[in-house]
Amino acid sequence: PNTPESLYARGQEQYQKGNYKDAIGLFQRLAEEYPLNAYAIPAEMGVADSYFSDGDYASAEANYSDFMEFHPTNQNLPYVMYQIGLCHYKQMEEIDRDQTETRMAEQSFQKLLSRFPSSKFSFLAEEKLKECRKMLGEHEFYVGQFYFNLGEYRAALGRFQTVEKNYASLGMDYKTGYFIRETEKRLAKDDSKNKDKK
Repeated sequence: PNTPESLYARGQEQYQKGNYKDAIGLFQRLAEEYPLNAYAIPAEMGVADSYFSDGDYASAEANYSDFMEFHPTNQNLPYVMYQIGLCHYKQMEEIDRDQTETRMAEQSFQKLLSRFPSSKFSFLAEEKLKECRKMLGEHEFYVGQFYFNLGEYRAALGRFQTVEKNYASLGMDYKTGYFIRETEKRLAKDDSKNKDKK
């Protein structure tokens, strides 16, 4: 019998077995056929969790975001907000690549921390937030070094100063300070060369 209870139980069973696509089908069917049933909300969560466990982070994020929108007072909101951050976190690129997902992860974790500061998920989010910030700082430093190696010292200095100002105490202070001094030295040298030419 396809009662809400049995659909939910079967969805859970498929989820536990790692058959995430089957679990999604069962949970979706429950949520669509019995939208007012007590199992409908857990089923919606089941869909998002199944996508997440299946590694489809974009679909998981969309489903967690829908959940947040439709159930803004649900007690599982801290978990949902944490998972949204994790969906972006899992899609982060290397430091020499685009950092859009890293920024989205950072924003998601920050939202959770400001809204539910004492939640256990905020405690977990703090760790991840640190990693995101370090990644963004390393990316900024990487771009600075790229400009430095090209001899574009003004552009390089701007990047290094951003790291110094926005990403302090994340393990980059020493190398950033070193490169700021080096870049300033080279800029001063260039300036005096230009003056001599005039």
